[in-house]
Amino acid sequence: MEKIRLSKLMSEQGLCSRREADSYIERGWVLVDGKPVTELGTKIDPAQRITLNRAAQAQQQTRVTILLNKPIGFVSGQAEDNHKPVVTLINASSRFASDQSPLSFHPMHLKGIAPAGRLDIDSQGLLVLTQDGRIAKQLVGEDSGLDKEYLVRVQGKILANGLSMLNHGLKLDGEVLKPARVSWLNDDQLRFILREGKKRQIRRMCELVGLKVTGLKRVRIGKIKLGDLPSGQWRYLREDEAF
Repeated sequence: MEKIRLSKLMSEQGLCSRREADSYIERGWVLVDGKPVTELGTKIDPAQRITLNRAAQAQQQTRVTILLNKPIGFVSGQAEDNHKPVVTLINASSRFASDQSPLSFHPMHLKGIAPAGRLDIDSQGLLVLTQDGRIAKQLVGEDSGLDKEYLVRVQGKILANGLSMLNHGLKLDGEVLKPARVSWLNDDQLRFILREGKKRQIRRMCELVGLKVTGLKRVRIGKIKLGDLPSGQWRYLREDEAF
């Protein structure tokens, strides 16, 4: 069997991100069949057993994941065109009063934190920011199969077969989109459930069937729901929660 780079296997097995894997290897925190590996670029047999030592496990346990109800007008990543990034919304005073996590907010919780997925500047709703590469991979990795649910307000007259096309058959950027679950909630609102996230995908899908999006809100990622989290506020992902 062909040997594979250790950091790649660690990412594929959900132990950490590839960047974290390289850091752990350099520190001697990675064991292959019980023996530490410290050389970057090491390749191993996929059948070999990879484990992390206690130092790596302890570091992972201190990493936080934050759930934010993103308002319109903020960008998910770096500041652009005079628009503030969502990370500027995260502070002690904007924490959801009903957050059940026992964690106390600390500025270190923002070090290295990054959005796992995006919401356009003119979209709102559930956005995940994390320090944990395992969660980032789960949400945005190539093999991520998590449902993402959106409530979408539209205007215009949909094509006769438009709803069917929204569910499957549309192309974006020359590629056929994965099957979706799209249904009407009322005369001007659709529910979208997707398993992919191309740039401005829902807006572009709607344009292809004669509709214009006037409002878009993400309300669920996997098993995590936005719930009653107010706009502009955030809470921690609890230890008993998983996507």
